Amino acid sequence: MHKGSKIRPDLLIYLFLVISVLVVYWQVNNYEFVGFDDDVFIIENTRVQNGLTLESIRWAFSYDNMTYWHPLTWLSYMLDIQLYGMNPGAHHMTNVLLHIVNSILLFIVFNKMTGALWKSAVVASFFALHPLNVESVAWVVERKNVLSTLFWMLTLFTYACYVERSNIYRYLLTLSVFVFGLMAKPMLVTLPFVLLILDLWPLKRFHFQQFLDNHQKPARIPKIKRLKESNSLPLILEKIPFLIFSGISVYLSILSTRHRGLVISLDEVSIYHRITNALVSYVSYIGKMIWPRDLAVFYPFPETVQLWKAAVAFVLLTGVSILVIRLLKKRPYLGVGWLWYLGTLLPVIGLVQAGLWPAMADRFAYVPLIGLFVGIAWGIPDLAAGWRYKLKGLGTITAAVLIILMTTSWLQARNWKNSVMLFKHAVGVTDNNYVMHDNLGFALTARGRPDEAINNYKEAIRINPDFEQANINLGIALLAQGKFDECIDYYQEVLRAKPGYAGVHHNLGIVLLRKGKLDNGVVHLREAIRLKPDYAEAYNSLGVAMVTKGEIEAGIRIFRKAFQIKPGYLQPKINLNKLLASRRYDLQPQIIVDDK
Repeated sequence: MHKGSKIRPDLLIYLFLVISVLVVYWQVNNYEFVGFDDDVFIIENTRVQNGLTLESIRWAFSYDNMTYWHPLTWLSYMLDIQLYGMNPGAHHMTNVLLHIVNSILLFIVFNKMTGALWKSAVVASFFALHPLNVESVAWVVERKNVLSTLFWMLTLFTYACYVERSNIYRYLLTLSVFVFGLMAKPMLVTLPFVLLILDLWPLKRFHFQQFLDNHQKPARIPKIKRLKESNSLPLILEKIPFLIFSGISVYLSILSTRHRGLVISLDEVSIYHRITNALVSYVSYIGKMIWPRDLAVFYPFPETVQLWKAAVAFVLLTGVSILVIRLLKKRPYLGVGWLWYLGTLLPVIGLVQAGLWPAMADRFAYVPLIGLFVGIAWGIPDLAAGWRYKLKGLGTITAAVLIILMTTSWLQARNWKNSVMLFKHAVGVTDNNYVMHDNLGFALTARGRPDEAINNYKEAIRINPDFEQANINLGIALLAQGKFDECIDYYQEVLRAKPGYAGVHHNLGIVLLRKGKLDNGVVHLREAIRLKPDYAEAYNSLGVAMVTKGEIEAGIRIFRKAFQIKPGYLQPKINLNKLLASRRYDLQPQIIVDDK
C-alpha cells in the first residue's frame, strides 16, 4: 500500500460484517441438533443420511416428500452429511457462512442501486445482527431460509446488473437465479413484486419521474441506467416469467403438503381467526424488531384473538400505509420499505396454513425486516437533516444500537445449544405453550429424566386435552417405566377423542403385544394400517406380531410389504434377514412417537 493511501470503506464494512457475525455465532460450532424438525429432516431421514446418491437426488426433486417442494435444501442437507457426517457443529457453521454471505450481498446490492454506502451498510448490519434472525441461523433445519435468501440476494444483484445494461443474457441469468431460489424455499414467490417496487425506488425505471418531489435531489445511482422514457407496461411484462415460475413453485408445494395431509382446513381454523391473527402478527413483528425480547422457537396459535387487538392493529397498519403513500413523492424509500415488509411477509402470515402452524415465527421475518431496515436507514438521517451534530450523533447512536444487537443476539443464540435449553426457554417466555411442553418432555426423556418429562407431558395435556402427540408421548414414557396399564389408559383416552388416529392405534397395539394380549394388539395394528395404508412402521410391528403368534410365512410377507412401502426404513429388512437366517423369533416391534 502506498504511503498516504486509505483503506477502502467498503472493505472495512465487509470485514465488520464477517467479524461481527462470527462473534455472535461462533458458539454454535459446539451446539447439538435440536429435537424440533432437525430430527425429522436430518437425523432420522434415511434419504438425507445416505448423502448424495442418485436415488436421494431423485427423491429430493419429487413432490411426495415430507414438506413443501424445496429440492435444493434437501441437497444441501445431503451435501453436509457427505462432507461432515453427523457433526452438528459443522452443519451449524454452514448456516453461519450463508448468513455472512447474505449480509455482504445485501450491502453490495443496496450500495450498487443507491450509491449510499453507509446507509446500505446500516441495513446490512441490522440484518446481520438482529436477534430475530438468530432462529434462521442457529437452527440447522432452517437452512432453507438462509439458502433461499442467498438466491434472493443474488437475484437482486443480477437484476441490478440487468438494469444497468439490459440484454437478454442478463435477464435470463436473473430469471435462472430466481428459479434456483424457488427450489430452495417457495418464500421467493414475492420477489417479482419486490423487483417491481425497486423499479420505483431506487432504480427509478418508471417513466413518471415527476412522481418524485421536484425539489428532491435524486439519489445518485452509479452505473444504473435510469429508463425515464420507458413505459411502465414493459416493466410489468418482464416480471411475468417470474410470476409463472412462482405459480409453478406454489403448485408443487400444494401437491406436496396435500400428499402429506398437512393442509389445515378452514373448518379447523376459520378465515376470521386467520385474518385477526395476521393483523396482530404484522404489528407484533414490528414490536419485536424494536424490542427483541421473549423470542421463542414456537409461538402457539391462539385459540381466539381479541377483536380490539385486531382492530388496533388494522388502524395502525392502515395509518402507516396512508402516511407512506402521502410521503411517496418526498420519501419514496419509506413506501418501498413498507411495501417490502407487508408483501414479503404475506405468504407466511397465516392466511394459508399447513402442519403445526404457529401464531408467528422469528424465521418468517428474516427477509421482510429488510424493508423496515431500509426505511430506518434512509428515514432517520432525513429527519436529522437540520441537526448540527448529525454525522457524529448518528454515528454514535448507530454504533450503540449495533453493540446492543450483537449482545442480545449472542445471548439469544445461547438458547439453541441443545433441545432442553431451547424448549425450556420457549416455555419460560410464552404462555400455554403445550407444543413446547411436549417437546421438552421428549428431550428430557432422551436425557434420562422421565419424571420431569411426564410432568411436562401432563402440563401439555392440561393446556390442550385434544393434543394427541402429548398423549402418545406420555404413554411411551409410562411404558418405559413399566407402567403398562397406565399407558393403555392414556392411549384409550386419545382414541375416545379421535378414533381415527393411526399412530395411537399402532402404539397401543405394541403395548398390548408386550402385555401378552396378541389378538387385541393385532386388531389395533391392522386398524392403524387400514387408516393409513402406507404405514410402514405398523406393517413392521404387525409382522413381529405374526411371527410371535407362529405365523411365520405371514410375518415374512408383511416384512417385505413394509420394506416395499418405505425402502429407507431398515427395521423390517433387519427383522426379515434375522428371521430367515436364524429362524429365531425374538423380534421386537418398535414404539414410535408418531409418523410426523
